[in-house]
Amino acid sequence: QVQLVESGGGLVQAGGSLRLSCAASGRILSINDMGWYRQAPGKQRELVATITSGGSTNYATSVKGRFAISRDNAKNTVYLQMNSLKPDETAVYYCNTDRVCDRATLRCFARWGQGTQVTVSS
Repeated sequence: QVQLVESGGGLVQAGGSLRLSCAASGRILSINDMGWYRQAPGKQRELVATITSGGSTNYATSVKGRFAISRDNAKNTVYLQMNSLKPDETAVYYCNTDRVCDRATLRCFARWGQGTQVTVSS
């Protein structure tokens, strides 16, 4: 079964940096747009950044200029470089694709990763 596997979360001091990665595993035929989202305790999940299959990017206003999303299509992996992190950005970060197609079944669907905890200390 196709899954998104995340890594790179952890504890970092305010002003520090982290690089998150999310790799799609399984028999993958294709992956469309991908994105990163985050959810802080007691709050709704919010969009952080997106990247199309062709490499076009979009960012939430709050992270513009500090975060960078990228992808490696050969590795079926999306990354999120986070710089100058703030304590209020402590959250579980999730990766997502709006469409991934399974080569074995020829079926396509949206998929979320399991989430990775990012904690920014003050």
